[in-house]
Amino acid sequence: MANLRFYTNTPLALDATVQLSESAAAHATRALRLEVGDSATLFNGDGFDYECTLTAVKKNAVFANITNAYAVLNESPLKITLLQAISSGDRMDFTIQKAVELGVTAIQPFTSQRSVVKLSAERAEKRTEHWQNIVISACEQSGRSIVPVVSAPLNMMHLFAHLATNLHVNDCKITLAPDATQKLKSLNKPSGHIYLLIGAEGGLSDEEIALSLHHGFQTMQLGGRVLRTETAALAAIAALQTLWGDF
Repeated sequence: MANLRFYTNTPLALDATVQLSESAAAHATRALRLEVGDSATLFNGDGFDYECTLTAVKKNAVFANITNAYAVLNESPLKITLLQAISSGDRMDFTIQKAVELGVTAIQPFTSQRSVVKLSAERAEKRTEHWQNIVISACEQSGRSIVPVVSAPLNMMHLFAHLATNLHVNDCKITLAPDATQKLKSLNKPSGHIYLLIGAEGGLSDEEIALSLHHGFQTMQLGGRVLRTETAALAAIAALQTLWGDF
């Protein structure tokens, strides 16, 4: 059986006995039918994997004893924050899942003029929790032991106000635009963080692109074809990893 990895938001330490989260316990018992004595791996986002042995398997609770701990060194050397306009249907879920697999550091959803999805405060909170769970599942699958954070959605004005307090002079700020003339390969390898701004269905408006330029972003294209929002995000991340990362 393949190595089984489960996320927990509790502190982990060698020789400790911990209770798996409700969702992890349900998956372990109902889907995988694990039993006492079976092995698994736990992680909590601190950069370590914790090998463990199941010591108690009950209907609603699973306990494990940690037998080994080791640092996981598979993070990308690039620090990429995906600034993704909220897309509809399963597109946003797909984009977040694959972006995590490709190595992004953080994800900041935002609403744009052409966003089909409009979220109330209550729905935005629920969607953020949902997206964070997708991130966790992607980390479980891909072997990452540092969990990217999905921040609460912002509108575009608040997005740039937030970025203004976090950006540094050596950061690389990219807006994807199909009519841009510059390509990613024309850039020099950045020494700071990379911020990748991508619109939803229909792309960013001219006004939004101009706003990004005003805040120090530069427009880039990915070939001569117009890509769907989920394609653009993943193609750009893969290209960045190929140019300067660990691909």
